[in-house]
Amino acid sequence: MKNMKNNLIVTIAASISLLFVSCDKDFLDTKLNTLPTPETIATDRNTLFTSAWSFYTPLREGFTAIDNNLFATVSDEAQNNLPSYNALYFNQSLISDAINPDGSIYRAYYEGIRAAYSYLDYSQNAGRLILQGRDPVADAVAIAQDQQNVAWFQAEAHIAIAFYYAELIKRYGGVPIVTQTLDNSGKIQIPKSSYNEVVEFIVKQIDDYKSGLQVNWKTSAFVASDGRFSLGSALALKARVLLYAASPLNNPTNEVAKWQRAAAACNDLMTTTGLNLSLNTSYGPYFLGSTTLTSNETIFAIRKPANNTLERQNYPIATPGGQGSISPTDNLVSAYEYKGTPVANNPYANRDPRLDATIVYNGSTWNSRVIDQSAGSIDDMNKPNASKTGYYLKKFLNDNLNLVQNGTAQHNWVVFRYGEVLLNYAEAMNEAYGPDNNNGYAKTARQAINEVRNRPTVVMPPVNLIATTSKTGFQIAVKQERRIELAFEGHRYWDLLRWKDAGTVLNQPIVGVIATKVTTTPRVWSYEKVNVATRKFNAPTNYLYPFTRTEIVNSQGTLIQNPGY
Repeated sequence: MKNMKNNLIVTIAASISLLFVSCDKDFLDTKLNTLPTPETIATDRNTLFTSAWSFYTPLREGFTAIDNNLFATVSDEAQNNLPSYNALYFNQSLISDAINPDGSIYRAYYEGIRAAYSYLDYSQNAGRLILQGRDPVADAVAIAQDQQNVAWFQAEAHIAIAFYYAELIKRYGGVPIVTQTLDNSGKIQIPKSSYNEVVEFIVKQIDDYKSGLQVNWKTSAFVASDGRFSLGSALALKARVLLYAASPLNNPTNEVAKWQRAAAACNDLMTTTGLNLSLNTSYGPYFLGSTTLTSNETIFAIRKPANNTLERQNYPIATPGGQGSISPTDNLVSAYEYKGTPVANNPYANRDPRLDATIVYNGSTWNSRVIDQSAGSIDDMNKPNASKTGYYLKKFLNDNLNLVQNGTAQHNWVVFRYGEVLLNYAEAMNEAYGPDNNNGYAKTARQAINEVRNRPTVVMPPVNLIATTSKTGFQIAVKQERRIELAFEGHRYWDLLRWKDAGTVLNQPIVGVIATKVTTTPRVWSYEKVNVATRKFNAPTNYLYPFTRTEIVNSQGTLIQNPGY
């Protein structure tokens, strides 16, 4: 884990140059010099657009969230196989004000907030710069396009601020609210606001500026700009934030009005004209290559250059170039429902098709060979760095990528997608109105969850009507569906926290399976479940991150540490 440094730098992605540079101090007591070279910047129209990408730069994709891999290892989704790893600090409740592998995100996302305000300050001169050196008549089309593009970027800056705050309160609860660049605010130390105050600030940012956003980059004439915040991503952010705000961790008295507000936000997103949201026909292939960028299921994704990091990290060690760094757990695998009749000696047959799209298990065909983890076989679990649980990751990974020849493939991290929106809606609607009352909205909670289950390549039976007629019964169904549909997408840990289930779930051991070969022809194995790792979650302390010791000291008493640290 890298130590957080005191000097903050805002990096401009498009030009890889430094436009905004701070003093050598902590962010919340630093004044920002927004225009270090006004003589050159103020005369450059292109800087209006290159500098706009500065507030996108801190966005983090989830493929390398911890230990250069998925965040799944901090939850019950996966176990790290390496001799040492940072997820262990989460797994054993060792997070402190001095050690937090995810702690650098606090500084990074405040940098993003500052960059957004800086762009808003700088772009106040946009009208003059856009007209500079142009003929108002001959260049009318180009002028209008530039004016519109800057207006979009300005609205996007506010959504970026909302996004960064949403990620901060998910981790820390209440945090300091900065309302403008510190150079202009006159504020030196800023006390933290309450969680609910930050929620209202986020919602106001979205509501006040959503009308200035591009509705849908996929269908616009500026399709090359896909990857920027849109109306869809702003509404998806609002819906997610309000869902979290209504959840038990943040709504201890279970105020129904908060669930109603979350349901209304989801419905607003689902019914907004022009977003064209729908589930991708296929589940597994949706997460591969360019599909995540072109599919109508995707609302917002972080683009990545072609690479092989994910495959190199997660291919089985017996696959040339594979490191097998993390293993899905049997805790997760056992949660996949049977779609048909169980088969003796094959616990993976006739299961929810999303299992095959997500996890490589013993007997799977992967990288053009059958995975055999029994003793003495090519994937023997006793080999160094072999899977500790009997499983390997499949979701997001491209089959048969040649790592020896350094083959690469495109990977894009999906931040918001329609599948999640339907499940957010199902949860909020159930808590607000029950599973079968649509309140005049687009769908009932049951219809939304069954739409996810009825994806053409999944087609799982509808959620059982008898078992889920109550809010409590349906709540269990929603939690189950989120666990399966959203596996490895960075939701599980935060879901367990906001439901206040982490104190139970994350204190349970990680379970794996040992395969023993019964016959070679045909291949038949027997399976034994074993505990492979212990876990510890200190409730209620670990429901929030601690602020770093440096932030507490530099705040000079205005930033109060979260309880228990």
